[in-house]
Amino acid sequence: MAAIQISKDLLHDQFVGKTLHEVITPAVVLDLAKVEANCNLMLEAAERLNLSWRAHIKTHKTEELTRLQVGDKSSSPVNLIVSTIIEAEKLVPLLKEYQEKGRQVNVLYSFPLYASCIERLAKVSSALGAGALTVMVDHVEQVPHLAALASKAGGNAPLVFLKVNVGTNRAGVIPDTPACSALVDSLLASEAAGTSSLLGLYCHAGHSYATRRDWEAMGILGAEFEALRKVAELVRDRRAPGKEPLVLSVGATPTATTIQHPDLAAANGTNGTNGANGTNGTNGHSNGTHAEDHDASNGTTPNILTAVPTSHLKHLLKSLKAEGFTLEVHAGVYPTLDMQQLAAHARDSSFLNSSKIGVSVLADIASIYPSRGPDRATEALVNAGCIALGREPCEDRGAEPGRHYTAWGMVAPWGSTELKKKLPVPGPKFPAEHGGWEVAKISQEHGVLRWVGKSEDEVPLSVGQRVQIWPNHSCITGAGHAYYLVVDSRNEGREDEVVDVWVRWNGW
Repeated sequence: MAAIQISKDLLHDQFVGKTLHEVITPAVVLDLAKVEANCNLMLEAAERLNLSWRAHIKTHKTEELTRLQVGDKSSSPVNLIVSTIIEAEKLVPLLKEYQEKGRQVNVLYSFPLYASCIERLAKVSSALGAGALTVMVDHVEQVPHLAALASKAGGNAPLVFLKVNVGTNRAGVIPDTPACSALVDSLLASEAAGTSSLLGLYCHAGHSYATRRDWEAMGILGAEFEALRKVAELVRDRRAPGKEPLVLSVGATPTATTIQHPDLAAANGTNGTNGANGTNGTNGHSNGTHAEDHDASNGTTPNILTAVPTSHLKHLLKSLKAEGFTLEVHAGVYPTLDMQQLAAHARDSSFLNSSKIGVSVLADIASIYPSRGPDRATEALVNAGCIALGREPCEDRGAEPGRHYTAWGMVAPWGSTELKKKLPVPGPKFPAEHGGWEVAKISQEHGVLRWVGKSEDEVPLSVGQRVQIWPNHSCITGAGHAYYLVVDSRNEGREDEVVDVWVRWNGW
C-alpha cells in the first residue's frame, strides 16, 4: 500500500534555492556530487570486469537516484531490485521510458513470493511485458504462486531467482540439503510447464557488514559465487537442454564494492597496479583523522593503500565465465554509504572514507549540558531521534565490549569553521578508534550528542547551532522521511544550496 506522496513541484517551490541553514529540521540531505560519483564507480567496475549489474533501490526509493544507478544515458540493460511492491509500481513509467529508448529492462521483487503480492506484481508484469519481472523463491510451497502470477499477467511467465542462503540466515534455501534439491526439481517442473523461467541463483551476503579489515569482504564475494556454483551445477544437471545460461547474482554493498579493486581488471598481478611485488604504493595519500585531511576525490580512481591477494577471485570469475554462467553483482546502499559501510572496511581508505558519504541528517541543537556525560563529558540535545536517524547500530566487534564505535550517528565537519577544521572524522582504524561528537542516546524525537575524546580537544557547540549527522544505516534513516533535500558540493560557494528535492516512494 502506498503512503501519501507529496508533490515534488510543491516541495521544489518550498526548498530549492534556499540553503541548509534556512530549511526546516530534521531533514535528510543528499550530496549529488558524492552519490553520483559512488554510482559511477560501480558502473565502471562492472563494465571493466564484464559483469552484469543489478542496482537495488531500497535505500533511497527515488526515480532520480535510480537513473544514476543505471546510467541514465547508457544503452546497457536496466536491471533493478526492489524491496517493496510500491517501488516496482512507481518504477513502471521510468522502465517504459527506457524500453522506448531500446534498453532491456528487468525488475526483481526481492522478497520470496506470498499470496497477497500476486495481484499487484501481475499488473507490473502486464505493464512492462514479457521478461521484465523477476521474482524470488526459496521454498517449494511458493512455486504454485508462479502459475497464478503468469495467469494474472496475461500469460507473461515470470523469471525466477532461486534464493540461496550463504550464511546470513535471513532468507534462502541452504545448499546441499534435501530442501534445496526439492526446490530445484519444483522450479524446473514449473519451467517445463511454461509457468515460469528460471533466471538463475541469487544470494545476499548480509554478514559481510561485520567485516573489519580492508578488502576482507572480497573473500566473502568469492564464497558467494562458489556457493551459487554448487547449486547451479545441480540445476544444470537436471535441466532440459537449450535454456539460457544461468545467472549467478551475488552481492551486498561490502562484497559488491570490492570489484572496484583495480587489480581485478589487470591481466597479471595479485595486489594492485602501483607497487612492486604485490605491495601497493600510497603516492602520498593522507590518512589523517581530522576533517581537513580528507580529500573527496569525486569520480577519480584512488591508489590502493592496502595490499590484498586478488588472484583467487580473478581465477574464479574467469572459470565461472568459462563454464557458461552469467555473473551478476548487486548492491543498494553504495550510492549514499554510511557509518556501517565505513566500519566494514570493504575497501581501503583510498576508496572508502568519510568524504565519500553522500547522506546526512540535518538537525538543530536545542540544549547544551556541560559535564553531564560519563567522565564529565559535554552533552547536547538535537531534534533528531530514532525516527529521523534510525535505530540501527554498527555491530560491536571489539574484543572489549563498548570500546569500538557503538553510537547512533556521528556529527560531520559542516557548519561552523571550528567544526570544519577541528572535528575528528573516522580514520583508517575506525570503528576501533573513534571520537568527536557522537549520537550517544536516542529516543523517538530526541538525540543526545556526547563529546568522545579529551576534554581539552572538545570542539564547542552552541544552542541554536545547526549540525549534519552521518547516520549508521542510510536505508533505515531514509524510511523516516518523505523526501530528500539535494545539494551539490561541486557548486563552489553554494555547496549548501538546495538544488532539488527527491520524493521517496514510501509504504509497501
